[in-house]
Amino acid sequence: MTAAGSSTAGSSYIVTHMPSPRTEQALARLADLTPRQIVAELDRYIVGQSEAKKSVAIALRNRWRRQRAPDGIREEISPNNIVLIGPTGVGKTEIARRLAKLSGAPFIKVEASKFTEVGYVGRDVESMVRDLVESAIDMVRTERESEIDDLAQERVDERLLDLLLPIPDAKPAEATPAQTQGTPSSVFIVSPTGDVKREADAEAARERHQRTRDKLRQLLRDGQLEQREVEIEVAQPVPAMFDVMTPQGAPEGMGNIADMLKDMLPRRTRKRVVKVSEARRVLLEQEFEKLVDHEEVTADALERVEKLGIIFLDEIDKIANARGESSGPDVSREGVQRDLLPIVEGSNVQTKYGMVKTDHVLFIAAGAFHVSKPSDLIPELQGRFPIRVELKPLSEADFVRIMTEPENALTKQYTALVEAEGARMVFTPDGVAEVARLAALANQRMENIGARRLHTVMTTLLEDVLYTLPDKSLVQVEVNAAMVQDRLRAILDDEDLRKYIL
Repeated sequence: MTAAGSSTAGSSYIVTHMPSPRTEQALARLADLTPRQIVAELDRYIVGQSEAKKSVAIALRNRWRRQRAPDGIREEISPNNIVLIGPTGVGKTEIARRLAKLSGAPFIKVEASKFTEVGYVGRDVESMVRDLVESAIDMVRTERESEIDDLAQERVDERLLDLLLPIPDAKPAEATPAQTQGTPSSVFIVSPTGDVKREADAEAARERHQRTRDKLRQLLRDGQLEQREVEIEVAQPVPAMFDVMTPQGAPEGMGNIADMLKDMLPRRTRKRVVKVSEARRVLLEQEFEKLVDHEEVTADALERVEKLGIIFLDEIDKIANARGESSGPDVSREGVQRDLLPIVEGSNVQTKYGMVKTDHVLFIAAGAFHVSKPSDLIPELQGRFPIRVELKPLSEADFVRIMTEPENALTKQYTALVEAEGARMVFTPDGVAEVARLAALANQRMENIGARRLHTVMTTLLEDVLYTLPDKSLVQVEVNAAMVQDRLRAILDDEDLRKYIL
């Protein structure tokens, strides 16, 4: 990995060939994930599509293998970019999302149809890399905050105690004897309910103050002071004019200038009286801001993007058209392909945090390719996606498995929603089979939207139940075949209703 560029603030972030310790930890997680284990993890959430799972598992494992390759050949090993081909609702996006979560890699999902050629109104393709960097910054910052959470919480408790129980004035040390004669020091006494009272006792001031502070600390940790009010200083929001200065689609430099102007303005604060529970949140953010090394976060984020970043490019078929059919400038199709090519091949992209090399970013593209086909992409771009996997349409049997097997199965989701109201929902095997049959039938008669049809069927099926709850007389709901047919018969018999509801 080469050195990254400098940020807008003037600091430079040097990324060496050796991964940082935290990037090594991310790679160590991959070491424990063999391709078979990756597929097994994906099987917990996604039904079928074994070929696609196998391809992405190999591509993910190769990220770790490349880091263990000899230095002389490591930089020459390119990622195996993948094109997932299949109709909507068969699991293309879910496979990529679960893969990124499994590996702990920076991940973003973008739609190719939203981009335009450079020089025209709209987002340019380099913005996807900038978005990936922002995602990595958030990921690394969250990791840092979790590491120092205990220390930050301790500091917040001490600051809250200072607000609840101010330190006694040091009048005897600062004032003259004539000024302090007959004026006792201020001492604070806390009652069992947390109320603070003043008492004049100069000799025991410090000891009593400490005992009072210890009592308050225990009450604070027990959550008994959350409704007490304290006065804190909060930063005022940045004026909205800076957002107007950087409209969507503006060049990267305009965003940098706006950030610089924000940094130049003095930070203004104002005092607010809030409850302890709200003050804790504000103070915790302030402590994180002090404790987290932002330059280190940026350096690690850039390194993780270059070594582990994954970009999921959805709807890539929307920027493909039959060769020779276009006439004149094609700013949202072939023009986007030409701009996308250098990023996929490997280039330096300028972000406000520095330069980012995309040579080893993994690109996973997906598209239904109903109208066009992968060969309609420009040849150079086709060559950068060497692995093509066709996902199979989902059958009625797949729908049954989708509703019962995954850890986040639709039946389990609705059961949890009903249990939140104190009722119980039971899906019988024949009820699940009937829902699957109706969803498959609707996909055949109308547009095939894959597993998403299950959501429309289930929403219509359980609408009355979810509307009636909470109803004390409704203790248990049984979803069986008779109930499914009774609720959905009228919609299935009416073609117009079936078309617009299911």
